[in-house]
Amino acid sequence: MSQENVELVLTLFLAPDVDYVEVVGNDSLWEDYVETVAPSVHPDFECANHEFGGEKRYTGLDGLRAFMLDWTAPWVTYRIDTEKAIDLGERVLLLNRDRGRRVGSMQEVEGRLAALWTIFDGKIARLDAYQDRHEALKAVGLEE
Repeated sequence: MSQENVELVLTLFLAPDVDYVEVVGNDSLWEDYVETVAPSVHPDFECANHEFGGEKRYTGLDGLRAFMLDWTAPWVTYRIDTEKAIDLGERVLLLNRDRGRRVGSMQEVEGRLAALWTIFDGKIARLDAYQDRHEALKAVGLEE
């Protein structure tokens, strides 16, 4: 069942060359995305952004969009490549290479981030986003 969970989580991600800033910021593109992913998302979906020692929470698919709008606000372009998916049974840890161009810059930068996804009743119930991979690995009891 857990490999199925990995595959389920990966269905939420756009192709590596697709710009999340464009999709999240465009009502029509976002509606198309939500229509595609809604069957995989638990009705009580929650998202938590763990950054700078704090946590900000969002709920539902509208909350996912609010999270993504907040996350991509400093970016002109933003893309995500999944480097590794770690099967943790009812949870899936994704180690991502995110890249993009920040507002006011002409140079693309990249970061190595992590996202912990929790599955409940066969649907994606929670996202915990980490800007620090070490923090994410520590949260699941793994070392880098």
